[in-house]
Amino acid sequence: MSRPVPNPGILDIAPYTPGKSPVPEPGRKVFKLSANETPFGPSPKAIAAYRHAADHLADYPEGTSRVLREAIGRAFGLDPDRIICGAGSDEILNLLAHAFLSHGDEAISTTHGFLVYPIATLASGARNVVAPETNFTADVDAILQRVTARTKLVWLANPNNPTGTYLPFDEVKRLRAGLPPHVLLVLDAAYSDYVLRNDYEFGIELVATTENTVVTHTFSKIHGLAALRIGWMFGPAHIVDAVNRIRGPFNVSTPAMLAAAAAIEDTAHVQMSKAHTERWRNWLTEEIQKLGLKVTPSVANFVLIHFPLDKGKTSAEADGFLTQRGLVLRAVTNYGLPHALRMTIGTEEANRLVVDGLRDFMAQK
Repeated sequence: MSRPVPNPGILDIAPYTPGKSPVPEPGRKVFKLSANETPFGPSPKAIAAYRHAADHLADYPEGTSRVLREAIGRAFGLDPDRIICGAGSDEILNLLAHAFLSHGDEAISTTHGFLVYPIATLASGARNVVAPETNFTADVDAILQRVTARTKLVWLANPNNPTGTYLPFDEVKRLRAGLPPHVLLVLDAAYSDYVLRNDYEFGIELVATTENTVVTHTFSKIHGLAALRIGWMFGPAHIVDAVNRIRGPFNVSTPAMLAAAAAIEDTAHVQMSKAHTERWRNWLTEEIQKLGLKVTPSVANFVLIHFPLDKGKTSAEADGFLTQRGLVLRAVTNYGLPHALRMTIGTEEANRLVVDGLRDFMAQK
């Protein structure tokens, strides 16, 4: 029987699996710590802007997200004409793949990189090349060793999800310098707001000084607007022009645009979240390690917890144990980490309950 056949590469894609959402049960409080969502929600100013937009739902959005691009430009000192907004940074990543990859091309990502990268690569008919990491961290030399004449794009999450590790800016610059000029370097800075390291820069300087680098960002994390699907990219004018040619004319809704513009201007809300994350990231790392479990050093709003292979102490068994207590973490087997769980840093109550739960789990006979 004849029927439509998908393009090459489509059926090789493993569908993206999001962190599980808890099912509420009577009498049990549930904490969702599986999706790296902020425990504080969005800025009250963003909520007010979103509600105000309800009076204009019959109107098409302004097609270039001008209000938001200008707000981002003010916040970071950028030219708004070199900014593109999208329905989450995921949409922008897929647009970049669509614009710069085709059949026979190659794109490089790292072993435990964000799963959207191979999806976007394969959907464009290109080949996904995986560069091994060192200590769960991107390895510049390993990436450069895998560059061929067919390489057209390199994906780099910095910080990386789900490991929480990062590359210092000097290493990112070394990577850019080692790549051929025709290779586009995509710096995914979704978690950059949480980094408090002097040797880190999320990519603006490199974009401003090269013709072959872009940086993407999101409002889903520290700004708490995950449900609105809103992200952005800063890039060279010629790349922005190419992506704008295939971007949907109304890809960002008016409520999302206005809420994001208000969120980025509420710096007090951002600083509060950043300070909370820093405090509890350090506390969780120390307390979990005291239980005999390894935690990969993180600069993001989550920690990666490694479990032994012993029967009764595996990550799958820990996941089931914690879930029964209403503590929902993220299994990361699909990231090539079958013996680990990723935990979003939550409220003080949630964080303490997870440590208590892990202590009880590890104490089981």
